[in-house]
Parts: sequence; C-alpha cells; structure tokens
Amino acid sequence: MTKHLKITAPVAIAALTLSASITLAADMKWDMPMAYSASNYHSENGAQFAKEVTEASGGKLEIVAHPGGSLFKGGEIFRAVRTGQAPIGERLISALGNEDPLFEIDSLPFLATSFADAKKLYDATKPELQKVLASKGLTLLYTVPWPPQGLYTKKPVNSTAEMKGVTFRAYNAATSRLAELMGAVPTKIEAAELSQAFATGAVESMVSSGSTGYDRKLWEHSSHWYNIQAWLPKNMVIVNNDAWAKLDEATQKVIMEKASEAEARGWAKAEELANWYVEELAKNGMTVGPAGDQLKADFAKIGETMTTEWLAKAGDTGKAAVDAYKAQ
Repeated sequence: MTKHLKITAPVAIAALTLSASITLAADMKWDMPMAYSASNYHSENGAQFAKEVTEASGGKLEIVAHPGGSLFKGGEIFRAVRTGQAPIGERLISALGNEDPLFEIDSLPFLATSFADAKKLYDATKPELQKVLASKGLTLLYTVPWPPQGLYTKKPVNSTAEMKGVTFRAYNAATSRLAELMGAVPTKIEAAELSQAFATGAVESMVSSGSTGYDRKLWEHSSHWYNIQAWLPKNMVIVNNDAWAKLDEATQKVIMEKASEAEARGWAKAEELANWYVEELAKNGMTVGPAGDQLKADFAKIGETMTTEWLAKAGDTGKAAVDAYKAQ
C-alpha cells in the first residue's frame, strides 16, 4: 500500500519559500569549460575548485565544471573566455603561442625539466604572464603543471633520424616545430581526439606526459615511452574581466583564496602522480625508460635551436624572463 503525504498549506508555503531562497542564493552561475577527461587530475582539481567556490561564496556564485571538451573543445576555450561566451575556463598555456610568445616559455625543450625548476620558471614569469592576460581582458586564477614530457612511439627509436616521415601529434607551436626539426610530420590533435587518432593511424608518435598516455590508454596503440623530460607544460584557469567585475569584493576574495589552494593542490598532485603514471604505462605492457645517448644528444641540439628561435621571436621580454629564471 502506497502512503501519501498530506501537505498542509503552511508546509507548502514553507517549501516554496525554501525553494525560492535556494534559487535566489545562486545569484550567478559560471560554466567552466575544461579540455581533459573528468578523471584527469586537472579536471578533478578544477571540479573541486568550482565546488569550494560555490560553497564558500554562500551560493552567491555557482561554478560548474564541464570536463572533456563537452562545452567547448580545447582549442576553443581561450577564445570563449576572452569573448565572454564562457566566464571562466582552463587552457594549456603553451597552446597559445600565436597569441603571445611568452605563452610558449614552459615548452622550451630542456629549459626547466623538473618540478622544482618548473616552479622557479613560473615564479619568474608570472608577473609578465599576468600582464599579457590583462591586455587581453583576462585574469589569471591558477596554474597546474603536467608531469615531465616523454616520447611515445610505436617502435624502438635510437635517434631523431628514425622519426623522419612519422606522423606526430602536435598540440602547440613548440611540438609542431619539434616535429619539423626531427623530420616528422606534425598533425594538430586535441586531447579528446587522441585515442581515435592513434587507433586510426592519423598519428604514430607524440611528446606528452605519462598522464596523457594513461588517460587515453595509449598502450593499446604505442609500444614505447622514452622519458626525455623535455619540459613541464602548464594549464591555467582564467576568468573574463567583465565577468569578474560583476562580482562583489567578498566573492572575488573567495575565488582568489580557493584558486591559491587549487594551485598548491594541483602542483602537489602532479608531482605525486608523475612516477605512478609511468609505472602504469609499464604495467600495461609499454616499454618505458630513459632515452639512449644518441636520442638525448639529438634532442639537446633541437632544444638549443628552438630556444634560439624563441628568443628571437620573444625579444627583450622573452630574454628578461629567461634571465630572471636562470638568476634564481
């Protein structure tokens, strides 16, 4: 027998009042597009940040994370936030080299190859990064690094000469140039399309972290991962300045506090997971290890070439940023 609740007028009025108060409490809603899968630590960190801001603001601002390129694809997110289509979003910084050369600094091969050095590079360049973003109507909230980058291949590779003609996944200008200098064929592929690209043969190789390989189960398509520790690129979470200006000072303060916590949490998580990801690649059948002497020497030479080219493009601002980093 089904029991029916008898709702009295006072109870109904109270329920409606509560519903209205909940609706009114969420004064503003921000959708936050993210490019990587929901299970990736960047996305998990972003979701936690969104939840904490929502709670700490007392519901004045609700942030909803949309991982996996579900709201905007990775390549669309920066423009979406800049134009106000999305008030907030996450993007791989080095993918924005066409916007400003400074965005590429954390993808200069072998400039910063450890978490400690990556943090020094970030600290040295953050003021200039904030200026560049401000000029585009954006505010930086926080950054989180990827683990050191390695080379994924479908066969053993002893030198970059063996990469000639190989289709190579590029996700920014630096990886495109790296491919060209190896004689490989760069093909732009976003993270969400990576598994299919490898499965269909659209790409055969790439430089990326163990995290990417784990998320996309690349052991199904690649046999080797060489830990060349090329660089540690970062994602950044940014907010549109017009959307930011609509918030009261207390809510802005909450966001900045939670952003600081998200940044510290994200950096720690990246370092914690770095070796674990590599172990998982090996556990699932991939051959993992350091590059051989010739491959290391070839990459070192390529790194010198790319740094020289970048400094010429970035001018005094780029040189000052590199000098500030090296002076620490």
